[in-house]
Amino acid sequence: MTDIGQNLRTIRKMRQLTVRQLATAARISTSALEKYESGDRTPTPGVIALLAQHLHVGPDRLTGQPYLGGAEADDQVQAVIPDLRRILLTYENPDDLTVAPRPLPVLAAEMDHIAQMRQDGQYVQLGPLLPGLLAELTHTALRARPGRDREQAFWWLARGYRATNSLAHKMGYHDLSLTAVERVHWAADQSGDPLMQITAAYLRAGAMVRMGALGSARRVLEGLEQEVERLAPEGSLSEAQMAIQGAILLKLAVLEARDGHPDRAMQRLAEARTAAGWCRRDTTHYELSFGPTNVRIHEVAALIDCGDIDQALARLREWGAEQDRTEWELPAGIAAERVSHHHIDVAAARLAAGDRHGAFADLSVARGVSPAHTRYHPTTRHTTATLVRLDRHQDPSIAAYARWVGI
Repeated sequence: MTDIGQNLRTIRKMRQLTVRQLATAARISTSALEKYESGDRTPTPGVIALLAQHLHVGPDRLTGQPYLGGAEADDQVQAVIPDLRRILLTYENPDDLTVAPRPLPVLAAEMDHIAQMRQDGQYVQLGPLLPGLLAELTHTALRARPGRDREQAFWWLARGYRATNSLAHKMGYHDLSLTAVERVHWAADQSGDPLMQITAAYLRAGAMVRMGALGSARRVLEGLEQEVERLAPEGSLSEAQMAIQGAILLKLAVLEARDGHPDRAMQRLAEARTAAGWCRRDTTHYELSFGPTNVRIHEVAALIDCGDIDQALARLREWGAEQDRTEWELPAGIAAERVSHHHIDVAAARLAAGDRHGAFADLSVARGVSPAHTRYHPTTRHTTATLVRLDRHQDPSIAAYARWVGI
């Protein structure tokens, strides 16, 4: 079994770097890097991207993605990857269909269903549905006469490419994910919808953040924030515009945290909190989650990215007290993938704080909420591997979880 720590150590030695040299270049402590390599601590996605950049590899080389062995080998979703590659490659000159595409309202209804599955992390279920739907939407969009019908077809096609991006990213096919982001841009530009175009640029900026191109991502996101303001007459933003702007602010908060600027991250969170106060509820306009709950989720994530684990866990206790609970519980109605992601992050934080029981409890919650998203997440894999290594009593529950994850 290999994990992030072993991959990190192996590639560092291949590059003939000492622990101190790599830690200095990545602006982290030597002791932290030693803990990452030994498996005693799980590196955050931001740290993984930073280390990968200085080792001149992609983050997937450190995480070991895509995971093709173990339990994942049984998932039929793996079989759709070649079809998706072909469809994204031939986007302007697609293969012929054996039957005529269904009417656009039917395709749109199916895409709405897939979009909900995406937000709930149901990748195993949505994967087999995606290639055929993309093929139909592609033909419909390309054959439509210029005008509203053509723009609508491209609008729905952009959402299909977005689902492809999410599936590819979560499964660890990062090259396919980047291609899908470019296709979202292509379709959004022909949709006639400026908010869809902003959403496409937001996704590209998110890919930049994952790859460690933080300066470029910051410029894109700050430009998008200004573009949303420009679209609103006299500064009166619609709920959709405000939600998109809020999502941009949250992405900027994560970026600043990963770039080592906690003060800037907290400032962006404060701006997002103000926007969420105007929205007053959690929304998913353009499939971008935003609202009071999502601001809190991002605050915890930003504190973890900044290395302030104690404060992140303290926030959970403070918000839990507001609910008359020991710790904060997310309200009902939040997208399942967002909930599972939160618990995966908190599990890694608890493990770093020495709370193995709490870490396993959060991983178990994440699995119950969104199994596929949890199993394919590299932080789940690394945290579980550490729990197994530290489990001297051979807890059967932890062993069973590890088998389920595929390690």
